[in-house]
Amino acid sequence: MAHPQLSKEEIAQQGGELYERSIRNQVEIPENIGKIISIDIDSGDYEIDDDLVVSCHRLQAKQPNAVIWTERIGYDAVYAVGGTLVRIAQ
Repeated sequence: MAHPQLSKEEIAQQGGELYERSIRNQVEIPENIGKIISIDIDSGDYEIDDDLVVSCHRLQAKQPNAVIWTERIGYDAVYAVGGTLVRIAQ
């Protein structure tokens, strides 16, 4: 189900909540730390890769109408502009 009416903030809120509630404990393992996870906020499907574009394209191949939220596993942001990424609690 596509959500063209959702704002970026609403997508971020729903994606963050889904990650914390259902996905984080499954994917936050040593070999995934620092990788990108792209999550379809409707289905809960996700893809993990070192590259954001690759993870999004793989997810869209499975879910063509995906509403995608991305995270960097184990960090507070996907990218840092003019700063540094901060590793969240280990």
